[in-house]
This record gives sequence, C-alpha cells and structure tokens, in this order.
Amino acid sequence: MALFLNIIFYILTFLAIYVQVFFLVTFFENRKKIVIRTKDIELEHYPSVTIIVPCYNEENTVGNTINSLSALNYPKDKLNIIVVDNASKDGTWDVLQNYTDNPQIKIFQEIKVGKHNALNKGLENITTDFVGCLDADSTVHPEALKRIMTYFSNPKTMAVAPSIVVNNPKNLIQYAQRAEYDMAHYNKKMLAFLGGIHVTPGPFSIFRKEVFEQIGIYKKAHHTEDQEIALRMQKNGLQIDHAPDAYVYTNSPSSVPKLYRQRVRWIYGFIRNALDYRELFFKPKYGSIGIFTLPSGFISVIGTIFLLFFSFVQLYTVIARKILQTQAVGFHIINGKVFSFDFFTLDSRTFVFVSIMLYILVIIGLLNGRRMIHGRKKYIWWDIPVFIIIYMFIAPIWLLKAVWNAVTSKEASWAKERDYLIKSNN
Repeated sequence: MALFLNIIFYILTFLAIYVQVFFLVTFFENRKKIVIRTKDIELEHYPSVTIIVPCYNEENTVGNTINSLSALNYPKDKLNIIVVDNASKDGTWDVLQNYTDNPQIKIFQEIKVGKHNALNKGLENITTDFVGCLDADSTVHPEALKRIMTYFSNPKTMAVAPSIVVNNPKNLIQYAQRAEYDMAHYNKKMLAFLGGIHVTPGPFSIFRKEVFEQIGIYKKAHHTEDQEIALRMQKNGLQIDHAPDAYVYTNSPSSVPKLYRQRVRWIYGFIRNALDYRELFFKPKYGSIGIFTLPSGFISVIGTIFLLFFSFVQLYTVIARKILQTQAVGFHIINGKVFSFDFFTLDSRTFVFVSIMLYILVIIGLLNGRRMIHGRKKYIWWDIPVFIIIYMFIAPIWLLKAVWNAVTSKEASWAKERDYLIKSNN
C-alpha cells in the first residue's frame, strides 16, 4: 500500500512540477511581450462596445458597477450599457430606475432565472461591434476598456479577458484570495501565450460580436457560463487573449463558508464543462486547450485531493513511529529539556524535498503575477504564507465536495449562492 501511494505521489508531483516549470519557461520566453501600461492611452480608432450587466439581488452594489462603467475613459457615443435584472427579489429594479433618463444606459427585466438568460437578454439588444459583460458586484479601472481594445488590433483575437483584482481586502481570507488571484493572473497570461485560455471571466471579458453570431449565445452551463463559452470558442478555433493591465475590482468572499460555496460551484462547473467538451482532450487539432489546459486542470483536482490523503497517511506514520519509539525507549531529558533539536532529525526523505520544490515554483509564479499586476511598488508579503496555509487545508475540502456533486449530478445554484452571500452580509 505504501509503495503504491508513493508511486502515485511522485507521478502527480512530477506532473505538477512540470506544469510550473513549463509556465516559467513560457514566462522567460515571452516576458518582453507582457505590456503593463500605467498612463492613459489613446486609440487610433474607437470601436462601438456594449457592456451587459446581469444582476440578481444586487441593490447594494449595482449602482457602483454602473457608475464605474459610466466613468470609463471611452467616448460616450461609442459605449452602451445594458443592465438586466434577473428576477431579483430585493430592490435592484428600484435602484435601476435612477438610470432611466441616461441615454447611454438601457435597463431590462428577465423573468427566466439564470445568468445565461440575463446575458442573452442583453445580447438580443446589442447593435455594437463588440460586447462584454460585467458582474454587478465588480467595478472597472477607467482605462480598462481601452487597454483591452488594443488587443483587438490582431484580427484573429476574438475575445480578451481582464485581470481580476480583489477589491479592498479586509481579513485573512480575502488577503489569501488576493495572493491566489495574483497567481491566477500569471497562469492566465501564460495560457494566453500558449493559446489555452479556458475561462473568459464574467467580470469584463470583451468579445467580438461575431463570436455569438458564429457559435451561438450563452448556454446554461452548470452556472459557469464563462467557462463554457471559452471552451466553445476554443473548440471552434477562436482565439482568446489576456490583458494583464485591464483591472477589474471584485468583492471577494469574506469568510470560509462563502469562499467554500463559491469554489464548489467553480470547480463543479469546470469538471462538468470539461466532461461536456471531453472530445477536446488529447486532440492536437485543438491545440493547448486539449493537450495541456484541460488535462492539467483535472490532474490538479485529483492531485490536490490525493495529497491531502497522502499527507494524513504520512502524519499517521510519523506519529505511530514516535509512539513506538517512546514505548521502546521512553523520554530522554537532555540538558533539562525533554526534546533536543539536531539537523539530523529533519525529515530528509525525497518527497519532502519534492514538495518544497513544488511550493517554491508556485511562489515564483505568484510573485511573477503580482509584479505583472502591481509592478515594482512595495507590497505586503505575509499574505503568501497565509494563502498557502489556508488553501492547503480548505481547498481539498471544496474539491472533494465539487467532485462528489459532479458524480451525483448535484448542481450548485448561482441564485442560492447570491442569496446566501447577501443574507450573510446583512
């Protein structure tokens, strides 16, 4: 049994290290192509853009979202905003009435519950060349849209994803998420270089209108429509890029239960969408999405769960060994102390060094992502160990739950998640 577990551990750890080394090599090969703009820019041409804001029970946040869109440094006659109230139960519709006199903003109601229905309601009413979406709990940097639009100078680029930043973290859980998001920026940009992006995030991804004309509108996709539309684009050979300096500020979960619910939905959605597009796996004609992104995603899910189990086995083994030693020779007091430290007492087994190497590579990726987002300015560092410690113990739990839900077809609910978040914030 121990030999079998060790073999599985080394296989999974090798694959995880391979992914991180592959990302690092990709980073060094393309680092000069990473553009981070800190000043205002001007475009030679300003295409017309519509931003759809789907909202469900967002009376406390939708106003800030709309105001941030109105404040975008983009010609007003080229920017339309469509807000769709998706059968909210609170005062969201009343808040939206404050914008009825604004010619730049149109508001609609969609009684069919589901984010995909709200987005499709918006798509029915667009007349612009480009269309994007913005979750009603997020705000955008004034230069975000212009920075994204520069990537469409490449005629093959059909969608561009932004960089999502945790807005004003206040506690350890949110600081841990900030570190996680910094690492995600790095991973997404590397996937962009490889042509393997599998998510166009709900907060402010921008598409050419022809994407929806060519492959169809949003689908009910296990409440992760942003993953499904990206996989559908990849299946049809439509290129997705990433703008690391197009900042979107999102309100992250502020407690473990909230974070748990969100991540269960995300991971469940990834698993089910990946299974729906299983024909992409290991098919060279689909490029990196099938050869690299989806397989490595599944391996990370399986590997994280296995490592939790493996760690408990190792901990049990160490404790059992110490108990046997104590029973055999008892406690020894050296220089008045029950325990003494010697470097020879450190665990020097191979799996320890392999694990340390993997964590070092993860931290390097996180720091690269942080520099991409925040530049060279000073920033705190203590959120990195907080991120590692919290996610080491919590992530396997939501992964297990998501896998269980996927196996039993128990789908998470976007509406129930929003209701829970709102109720817990009141």
